[in-house]
Amino acid sequence: MGVLGEDVEENEAFLSFTGTFRAEGFPVPEVYAVHDARTAYLLTDLGDTTLFEFVARGRAEEPGGGLSEAALQLYRRVVRWLPRFQVGGRVSIDFSVAYPRAAFDRQSILWDLHYFKYMFLKLAHIPFNEARLEQDFASLANFLTEAPGDYFLYRDFQSRNVMVVDGDPWFIDYQGGRRGALQYDIASLLYDAKAELPEPVRQTLLDAYLEALGESVPVDREAFMRFFPAFVLVRILQAMGAYGYRGFYERKPRFLESVPIAAENVRRLLDAGSTGVLLPELEAVLRRVTVDARFARRPEPPRGLTVTIGSFSYKHGLPADDRGHGGGFVFDCRAILNPGRRDEFRDLTGLDPRVRGFIDAQPEAERFWESVRALVDAQVAAYRERGFDSLTVQFGCTGGQHRSVHFAERLADHLRPDVRVVLEHRERERWPAARAPARQGKDVG
Repeated sequence: MGVLGEDVEENEAFLSFTGTFRAEGFPVPEVYAVHDARTAYLLTDLGDTTLFEFVARGRAEEPGGGLSEAALQLYRRVVRWLPRFQVGGRVSIDFSVAYPRAAFDRQSILWDLHYFKYMFLKLAHIPFNEARLEQDFASLANFLTEAPGDYFLYRDFQSRNVMVVDGDPWFIDYQGGRRGALQYDIASLLYDAKAELPEPVRQTLLDAYLEALGESVPVDREAFMRFFPAFVLVRILQAMGAYGYRGFYERKPRFLESVPIAAENVRRLLDAGSTGVLLPELEAVLRRVTVDARFARRPEPPRGLTVTIGSFSYKHGLPADDRGHGGGFVFDCRAILNPGRRDEFRDLTGLDPRVRGFIDAQPEAERFWESVRALVDAQVAAYRERGFDSLTVQFGCTGGQHRSVHFAERLADHLRPDVRVVLEHRERERWPAARAPARQGKDVG
């Protein structure tokens, strides 16, 4: 995978940290080559499945949309890796290249809090007393900096930054790492709004993390928990600032859909009264958010956009769209080399990893996918903003078994769970019977 980035300092942090983690045997991508200008490099392609997407797929198959056992076990492995980064990595990490600061210090905390103030509160027009809020920000920052901070703080340790490769977790996006407290990263993972982990699962995973941490350093659970809720709070506020920036400022409404989950997490935190520091104005502001009609309730799925994605064979004609207003796309996959012409793939389908690997290895397939993704993403954003409830995307190929199936699946994985997805493979009954997992017509979003 090629990476282009104009921020040389950020690149240097990533490259340095990656070298350290690789030397320690951590599951991070390998860097193969770096441009002399330090603005481009080649590294391992870890595929398309993040921990977040792995969890979403499992929920689609679980009764009631709960967390699957496979997802829970994968989370356990992830939290057991975290102390190795935090404790083991700190010994050999070169913090002089940390970007933008060498430590998650008082200044960094205040930056995050002001990000929340300007990008969320002000853009959402939530009323507050600025002087009193600033006083609470100072109190919170002072309290958090009392926690021991001589560890490697990953900074963005969340479900979209863990890749799943052959069932194993691999880690990316740690270039913002710096010195900091242990509590921040585990709070970031457990209170990731998009992942929406149930409270009992959070407790189970926190216990697993502390057990793993105890294998590296002595753990005073009471001392750890004294600061943990406040780190949960500051992480949620930072995330809400990001939601506000992307939602209010960049006008991408789907980011605001995470706010009700974050607001619920905040409400529980405030009701427990466990932050460890008095924050009267901040608490009043956050309670205004939790009761705001825009954020207190999640939108009902039937009122949102449903994207119906399908595969078909051109031999049997174009599929009909009887779900909405007829809007959508039909993409022709036949310019891509057909796996079905090879004996080893003839009885397989686009659901099989071997077929998917064969297709994705073709340069024209990636160009096709990037064009499809750009068109559909733009349409989805426009439809959501205008309140449309239905979009259809169909992929056609010769037999409706390999190429069209692969790209339909890939688009479904790309879109969910930001929108409701219904996935259908029209020619399934014509596939080799022994190779057809039962997913037709299943709501997977």
